[in-house]
Amino acid sequence: MSNWYYADRDRQRHGPMEGAVLAQLFRDGRIGLDALVWRDGMPDWQPLSQMSGELGLLADAPVTPPPAPADPALPEAPATATADDGRAVFTAREPSYQAQREAEAFTATRTSTADYSPYSAPSAALIGHGQVVLGGEVVYAGFWKRVAAYMIDSIIAGLACGIVGAIIGGVMGAGFGLSGGLGSGSYIAIQAVTQVVSLILGASYFAYFHASSSQATPGKMAVGIKVVAPNGESISFMRGFGRYFAMIVSSLTLCIGFAMAGFTERKRALHDMISGTLVVDRWAFTDQPERQRPELGGVTIAILAIFGVLMLLALVVAGIAIAAVASRGFGS
Repeated sequence: MSNWYYADRDRQRHGPMEGAVLAQLFRDGRIGLDALVWRDGMPDWQPLSQMSGELGLLADAPVTPPPAPADPALPEAPATATADDGRAVFTAREPSYQAQREAEAFTATRTSTADYSPYSAPSAALIGHGQVVLGGEVVYAGFWKRVAAYMIDSIIAGLACGIVGAIIGGVMGAGFGLSGGLGSGSYIAIQAVTQVVSLILGASYFAYFHASSSQATPGKMAVGIKVVAPNGESISFMRGFGRYFAMIVSSLTLCIGFAMAGFTERKRALHDMISGTLVVDRWAFTDQPERQRPELGGVTIAILAIFGVLMLLALVVAGIAIAAVASRGFGS
């Protein structure tokens, strides 16, 4: 079953819908034969009249070819009628060019839309960056979805910062070595520089992706959530940059600031309140709010399960190591 779309007179797209629904809209008079329609497999939008056969409109409203244009200077022959007494009675009738006018209007519509189509194929997004659709339901991202997303992002950002830090440390170490050797001050300087660079890279990572058109980091994309302003719009890079440092504040509260996303209104963490942001489902504030999912989802569950197993293994290894060290201590 093909999914159909149509554009109304205000150049707003509607759909998807089945062909029977589109045909019913035509029968109800809500759209005309000049309405632009599109379905999968069509290279471009076409007037509904071109698809009337496929949609079964011919049986309900047959499309008749316009009559040959008559000379406006010559009136139509007067119609005759026969009176009761047998006399011929002539009745004057105004020439009708309604069909011709409709054909000319349809031709003008085709000409006006030849160079400009209100939409590309529906596979292209109609809601651009910075545009939001208000009034629909909003599903806020809960604590566990955000945890799963942060686990992914922490690995990506951690690897990037580690690589850059190693390069900076190597370069600085070589420089200090050539200038007279590495002392305690040199090690402190290397650590200070690498920490500052790592902090800036981490903040830039989150700020860049949160201010992008996707409004989400790779971890949030995987889980299906995004960061927005309270009105649904994208946040700026600087707000995203500041939000990262607000996350540090959340961590300084023994991570209570993060846990606040599980019980506060609109599921906002402490750093969301500080930076003025919301974390919502990826389909929130769009023209398809019905695609939002309040449940965790398979990706989130899988990520949490994997990290849970890894943490359990780490605790087991740590326990074994502590026991081994303790046994050596008692043996000596």
